[in-house]
Amino acid sequence: MADRDYYEILGVDRDADAKTIKRAFLTKARQLHPDVNSAPDAEEKFKEVNEAYSVLSDETKRANYDRYGTPDGPAGFGADYVDMSDIFGGGFGINDIFDSFFGGGRSAGGRPTRTRGRDMGITLHITLAEAAAGCTKTVSYERLAPCDDCNGTGTADGGHEKTCERCHGTGRVVEVQRTIFGQMQTEAPCPDCQGSGKVMDHPCETCGGQGRTPSRETVEVKIPAGIQTGQSIKVDGKGEAGVRGDRAGDLVATIDVEEDERFEREGDRLYCGVEVDALEAMVGTTREIDGILEGEHIGVEIPAGCQFGQQITIPRRGMPRLGSPVRGDLVAVVRITVPEDLSDVHREMIRRIVSERGDRPEPSPDKSGPAKKARRPRKGGKRK
Repeated sequence: MADRDYYEILGVDRDADAKTIKRAFLTKARQLHPDVNSAPDAEEKFKEVNEAYSVLSDETKRANYDRYGTPDGPAGFGADYVDMSDIFGGGFGINDIFDSFFGGGRSAGGRPTRTRGRDMGITLHITLAEAAAGCTKTVSYERLAPCDDCNGTGTADGGHEKTCERCHGTGRVVEVQRTIFGQMQTEAPCPDCQGSGKVMDHPCETCGGQGRTPSRETVEVKIPAGIQTGQSIKVDGKGEAGVRGDRAGDLVATIDVEEDERFEREGDRLYCGVEVDALEAMVGTTREIDGILEGEHIGVEIPAGCQFGQQITIPRRGMPRLGSPVRGDLVAVVRITVPEDLSDVHREMIRRIVSERGDRPEPSPDKSGPAKKARRPRKGGKRK
C-alpha cells in the first residue's frame, strides 16, 4: 500500500470532505465485498479500499498522510491515541460489521430482523502510572453508525416505512414444494423485507434502508484513577447503531493494566525494591524514591540493623482506591548490597571491628516456627 494513493483508491479528490469519502467508500465496498463479488481479486481490492478509508476517515491519520505520506506520521500518535481497527474483543471487526450491513442484521431461523444495535467490546491496555493517576484515551474504531444522509431513518426524502405486503409483517413466508413424498411446507425469511416485516417505499440509497452504515469513529474513554485489570467502562450509545433509529448498543472497554518495572500491585497496595548497602543498613539511612504519581518523591527511613527483605511501610503512598481520595500503602522491600568502593583503609577498619567483636555465639533456634519469607517484587528499582 506504500506505493498506492489512498485518494486514488477511493476515487476522490484530495480536498474531499468526510461525507464524500464515506459515500465513495460505501459504493466501492458494495461492489467489492466478497459476499457480493466472486471475482478472484475482489477480497484483496476490498482490503485496499478498507485500508484507504481507515486512513482518510480518521482526522489524525489523514493529516499525517497528507503531510508526511504515512498515516503514522514521524513520531506516531502518542500514548493517548488508540487505534482499535479490527481488534475488537471476540473477533468483532470490519468483516462482522459488513456482514451485518449486507445482511440487514437479520437473524437465523427466519425470525424478524434484530433492530437494536449490539454492544461492542474492546480491551484497552494502560500503564500502572495511568491507572494510578487516571487518564483519557481517544479510541479510533469502526462500527455501524447512524447514516448521515437519512439521519438514521432509512428513508429517502418523501419515503415512508410500511408493512411488507408479501409476508404481512411477519417477516416469514411459507413455501410449498412438491416432492416424490408429496407436498412439503417450509418457512423462510421473507425475501422482500429480509425478515423484518417492514419495507421502505423509497429507501435511502446510501444505507439501503437500514438507517446505518459502516463508519470510522473516535470516542474519548475516561479511565478513573485506581482502576484494576478486568474492570470495564461503558460508553453509552457508542456500540452498533440500531436499524432505522432503534436503540444503539454500548461500547464496553475492558481495562488491562500492564506490569510495571518498578512496582508490583496488590489491590491498592504497592511494593517496590529499595537498595541499601550493608554499611548503611547497619547504621540506618534515608532513601528518596520516585512514587507512582508523576513528580512524587517519597522518603524511606531505613532503620539501623535493617535486614535483607525487610518491609518498610509508607502509609498512603500506594494506589488510589477507585472512587475514593484515599490511597493504599507503599511497601519498600529492602535489598542489601555489599559495597564495592571501599578503600584499603576502610577495609582495615572493618577488620578491626570484626576482630574486636571476637567469636559470636550461634543464634538460638526460633521456637515460634519457621520465619515467613519476606516478600520481594519481581523487579527492583534503580539505586538513588
